[in-house]
Amino acid sequence: MRAFVGLISILGYFFNTIFWTIPIIILSIVKITPFKPWQTGLSYLLDGCATAWISINNINQNLTGSTRYRVSDLSGLSKQDWYLVISNHQSWVDILVLQRIFNRKIPFLKFFLKKELIWVPIIGVAWWALDFPFMQRYSKAFLSKHPELKGKDLEATRKACEKFKFKPVSIMNFVEGTRWTAQKSAAQNSPFEHLLMPKAGGVAYVLSAMGDKLHKLLNITIHYPQGTPSYWQFVCGKVKEINVQVSILSIDELMKKEIFAMDYFDNPQQREKFQQWLTQLWKQKDQELQQLTTS
Repeated sequence: MRAFVGLISILGYFFNTIFWTIPIIILSIVKITPFKPWQTGLSYLLDGCATAWISINNINQNLTGSTRYRVSDLSGLSKQDWYLVISNHQSWVDILVLQRIFNRKIPFLKFFLKKELIWVPIIGVAWWALDFPFMQRYSKAFLSKHPELKGKDLEATRKACEKFKFKPVSIMNFVEGTRWTAQKSAAQNSPFEHLLMPKAGGVAYVLSAMGDKLHKLLNITIHYPQGTPSYWQFVCGKVKEINVQVSILSIDELMKKEIFAMDYFDNPQQREKFQQWLTQLWKQKDQELQQLTTS
């Protein structure tokens, strides 16, 4: 019976995705027109399509599952603010959870993507149309051969993010860089019980490219009382409860305290300070997860 429910749920996701991909692709073609006000207007319409896609996915979840979400107070959130969202990462289900709880409460969640991904058939165009920021990153080896290009990658990314001056956005970053498993934790010799080591570079890159535009940092902790579920277990309705803790921090205040700064990549002292702050934040998150596990 559960397998049948899972199949119905997956078909629901599939047909919903196909349904909304069609107008997104059509609008993305129209958006190519090099007229900025026109592109901005279409961006709002495209985000509306993506928001509707998530809303119907949520209906699908309600019909095929009975998961109870225990979420902390979200009353301080607004669709008119600019957010950086960070979270622990355990399962692909995390993305569905984040989309569900933040849908229509903050701007549509977007990820920084490698510039090469724009060439992925169909999806790459959809990401571009939905204003997912594409980043140009040069390796240390490449920069050693072409030192004149140092800083050009970040400059190009900042330019790509100019559209967000006028349009609120939520940028999502899984700070650990990969999903947590006991094997990965052991391989890292992680000092945390429930987390991998946080990687400061990704967050610093977002802040360096968009720090003057982002208003708030959402620090998310996701906990699965029954253990980390697979996507299949989730769509089959086997996940009974999910805990989500949300803390809201002011990016302006963090910059005033010199925890965040625009010169992370060029200032070793600033880099160390930011890494220490992020490690402390992760220590608190690990304690929070331990409390949720034992409660």
